[in-house]
Amino acid sequence: MTTDTTTGTTAPAASLRGGEPDPERVQEFAGELFGILSAGSTALMTSIGHRTGLFDAMAGLPPATSAQVAAAAGLHERYVREWLGAMTTARIVTHDATRRTYLLPAEHAAVLTRAAGPDNLASLMQFVPLLAQVEDPVVECFREGGGVGYAAYERFHELMAEQSARVNDAALLERTIPLVPGLHDRLEAGIRVADVGCGQGHAINLVARAYPASEFVGYDFSDPAIAVAREEARQWGLDNARFEVRDVADLSDVGTFDLVVAFDAIHDQAHPATVLAEVAAHLAEDGVFLMIDMRASSDVAQNLDIPWAPFLYTVSTMHCMTVSLALDGDGLGTVWGVDTALRMLAEAGFSDVRLASVPEDFINAYFVARR
Repeated sequence: MTTDTTTGTTAPAASLRGGEPDPERVQEFAGELFGILSAGSTALMTSIGHRTGLFDAMAGLPPATSAQVAAAAGLHERYVREWLGAMTTARIVTHDATRRTYLLPAEHAAVLTRAAGPDNLASLMQFVPLLAQVEDPVVECFREGGGVGYAAYERFHELMAEQSARVNDAALLERTIPLVPGLHDRLEAGIRVADVGCGQGHAINLVARAYPASEFVGYDFSDPAIAVAREEARQWGLDNARFEVRDVADLSDVGTFDLVVAFDAIHDQAHPATVLAEVAAHLAEDGVFLMIDMRASSDVAQNLDIPWAPFLYTVSTMHCMTVSLALDGDGLGTVWGVDTALRMLAEAGFSDVRLASVPEDFINAYFVARR
């Protein structure tokens, strides 16, 4: 073992520059790479299991043949049989070779089905095929610079809406609102609320339905996302929620708000510092900014023990950073980190910032900020 004096880390001598590769370590690392390949393949098949409803169908079945699973899900048996092969060898479903039946264990169903709510991890696997669709233009960005615009991500708003809805349906009213002392009472009495980067607006509609005396507005620069938000508000009969297509880097002429929220939206803005400054400038004197964003460090070395850190950096490379750069933005990235977030909030004029968490949302930090 050799210690790298520049970093203080200890590693096999062969891993340092100029050393000959250790054949055993080569084989070991090759095995790790095959494991990564298999894990990525499993993620893709897990996404298919979620999108086709196969996990939901299997959760209600006793041990069943591929034909029975296909019938329960309303799908073609030949595809289901091959998918079951992937799930069996990945140890996600169990297989009885004698009876040729398959079973989704209850412990696995608890994190793979829609009934799991915010614990459903199968839905997260959809990011793998979504991001893979833009691999070619992102590779070109590595060579030429620039970025890949939002238009390249056909399902992004839909997928993000699904992820946030799982958490918000379970926790927004009962967990998140109480993070701000007195907010429930103020919402009941009637205040002005804005959501910057609202996406499909489900969060605003949830709170608007719960607090009819308050006034809510959601801003996003995606026309399709705003259309979905408006339609949900219409279906729910909400007359206290409205949505506007707007770049939140400019909030001029909108007045002031008692509460501004941002759900996983600040880090992929073209100019996040400008957005934070605009939020601060348009808060009422006793207003609150509730920002939800990634719980990670700004220092990559501090993220080594976060199991999902490679996912965060991948999403950043393949989406959040590149869509910002496509707008000639700052390219802050998904893993801007809590430390950078706190610094930028202070620079925007927020002198009182408290960090909190919500049990249903393991991946995010909750910033309660006041000027």
